[in-house]
Amino acid sequence: MWQFIHKMASPKFFYRLSSRLLPWLSVVLVIILAYGLIGGLYLAPPDYQQGHSFRIIYIHVPSAFLSLMVYAILAISAAVGLIWKIKLADIAAKASAPLGACFTFLALATGALWGKPMWGTWWIWDARLASELILLFLYFGYMALHTAIVDKQQAARASAIVALMGVVNLPIIHYSVVWWNTLHQGATLSKFEKPSIAPAMLYPLLAMICAFVLIYSIALLVRMRYEIVQREKNSQWVQELIN
Repeated sequence: MWQFIHKMASPKFFYRLSSRLLPWLSVVLVIILAYGLIGGLYLAPPDYQQGHSFRIIYIHVPSAFLSLMVYAILAISAAVGLIWKIKLADIAAKASAPLGACFTFLALATGALWGKPMWGTWWIWDARLASELILLFLYFGYMALHTAIVDKQQAARASAIVALMGVVNLPIIHYSVVWWNTLHQGATLSKFEKPSIAPAMLYPLLAMICAFVLIYSIALLVRMRYEIVQREKNSQWVQELIN
């Protein structure tokens, strides 16, 4: 078991495996993304209360979901690198941070675009919005700390501790609409027995969430491949790859 894990964690093995995965992931992404965009932006009927303004959920909900998912992956990868000293885990954590920050910013921006016509304001200090903004700062803090420390091992160790401390914010974001009387609406996909969203709206939304997961996966693989080449540039297998 441990031999398989160490093989999977080998930068050389990962680089070759990712080369095979990237084309297939890209094809699947194009198909799912096309269905999600067409179904959500054109085929889904207008909401009976929000009209066509509701269509921003096809960007906002996947972005918000990925902002939490990516941070969880970042924290787990950082913990694995911190405890078991697996180099690939540190690379995954470092590569995930800018992507998670982008998804978080996109969630905040699309939320503001939706909030202006619905709430009459771009921003309000709602518990969900404030905790999501804190998440963005956690991403920035992780990246800044990783950049500020020259030694890669010390940078990975220090930033991993910061990432693990920030995990406490994830349940606050998720349950903020339950714990406090917030202006933000409840979860869109929480009631599958009695869906709060029509199937014609639901299926494109699920497709967009899958598409965003694929976008993250592809971008993560590309960033990790670049980081691996930079770190392993003096190794024999990278020199053979270059030549």
